[in-house]
Amino acid sequence: MDSHVVISDSKSTTVDHDLQGEVLAEYGASVASVVTRTEEALLEELGDGDVDGLIVDAGVPVTERVLETPSLRVVGRAGIGVDNVDLEAAADNDVTVVHHPTYSLDEVATHALSLLLSGLRRVPQYDRSTRAGDWDWTEGAPIPRLQGSTLGFVGFGKIPRRLATMVQGFGCELVAVDPFVPDDEIRSQNVDPVEFEELLSTVDFLSVHVPLTEETTGLIDEDALRAMDEDVVLVNTARGSVIETDALVAALEAEELGFAALDVTDPEPLPSDHPLLELENALVTPHTAWYSEASRRQLSRGIAADVGRVLVGDEPHNEVTVESPWV
Repeated sequence: MDSHVVISDSKSTTVDHDLQGEVLAEYGASVASVVTRTEEALLEELGDGDVDGLIVDAGVPVTERVLETPSLRVVGRAGIGVDNVDLEAAADNDVTVVHHPTYSLDEVATHALSLLLSGLRRVPQYDRSTRAGDWDWTEGAPIPRLQGSTLGFVGFGKIPRRLATMVQGFGCELVAVDPFVPDDEIRSQNVDPVEFEELLSTVDFLSVHVPLTEETTGLIDEDALRAMDEDVVLVNTARGSVIETDALVAALEAEELGFAALDVTDPEPLPSDHPLLELENALVTPHTAWYSEASRRQLSRGIAADVGRVLVGDEPHNEVTVESPWV
């Protein structure tokens, strides 16, 4: 083998290691699977510089020190977001970064819809109540009607567009805010573009779909939560840190927000005694919106192939740069 790739990706190492190995072998690369969650642990695995490629999930910090590994030529982020990769340090060290921006669009949109409907219909409350021996329709009351309500999207990239298509038949008004998408493009999806403040004040349901950047960290804060109606169902399948957790907990405890349905949290994973896990008006899933058997295999093949392309000197299909990190 001409090159060596270290894989630290919990989405694939337990099942698809052989698949990724087969793909990378076609590009003359050997592989080793590890589990790392800290900079020091990853640096130890990279050793003195015999690793040419690295494949990681969202929980692996690819820092400046990691990217200074002399032999490292490519980092594959097994997923869409790249907020755990120092893109500027990668550019400074001539390390190519690739990701897979389309592997789970349908899965994440479907999961967001599942969370939205579960929050609307108070499915967790009814389930807990029924399991406890009750049989009471008032347990989740009051429940609003979906038809005629307003669903808002914070961010309007590929995933929320797919979700917007899914809900077209529900009879909702759809609004979105995204400063990087032209208004005409938003309207072409039968969605009305609005300003952030207007979105907060008019929605009945709010689905978050922005990448984690300096600008979006804490975007849904105490003021934003206060600007929303007290019955709003808030869904987050993006990144946990887009929502200020303490402010969210306070709003839910004070019943100033109707329901929070979250696939991502800050911190992640949540401690076992975290209040979000105890609240009746919250639903938390373990960052699983990306998952289906098909999406996992698509991701494993796709990211391995793109890493392989870089290793043999070919152009990757999905390079990420500082200028365009979320294409």
